[in-house]
Amino acid sequence: MSYRWESAHRLVLQPHRSLPPRGFAMVIGLFFALITLPLLGVLGRAALWGLLPFAMGAVAALWWGLRRSYRDGALREVLTLEAAEITLTRHDPRGEDREWRCNPYWAQVTLHPTGGPVPHYITLHGNGRAVEIGAFLAEGERKALYQDLSERLAEARG
Repeated sequence: MSYRWESAHRLVLQPHRSLPPRGFAMVIGLFFALITLPLLGVLGRAALWGLLPFAMGAVAALWWGLRRSYRDGALREVLTLEAAEITLTRHDPRGEDREWRCNPYWAQVTLHPTGGPVPHYITLHGNGRAVEIGAFLAEGERKALYQDLSERLAEARG
């Protein structure tokens, strides 16, 4: 799962990483090998210099795209559920942190089966504000998270 309870009061959510760093190196290496194979036919000819920039540009574009995906995957949300206060902190990949606080008695977790940016969208309401949580999770994970949050919030109130 892409979320875990580190303790009874602290929930950490992060996007799933399907390609580990070793896999990143293997993908780049394999792509480089496969894209240079056709260039072997024009080795020693002037046409090589016409094709080479496009081949290396494709490798560079793949590299950039995968690195960008890793950087965007650095997103993290931390929910701290205490008796006196709920705190949701979102750590964005670009270094910006956003925080939402509310008294657990007034907090409300809502599941929106449709109408949100993703199916089974989860929001927390309180202090006159609604914030999303776990929008990057898979649909099944969002359903499980909704159940977990509902139960933990009920425990915090009682």
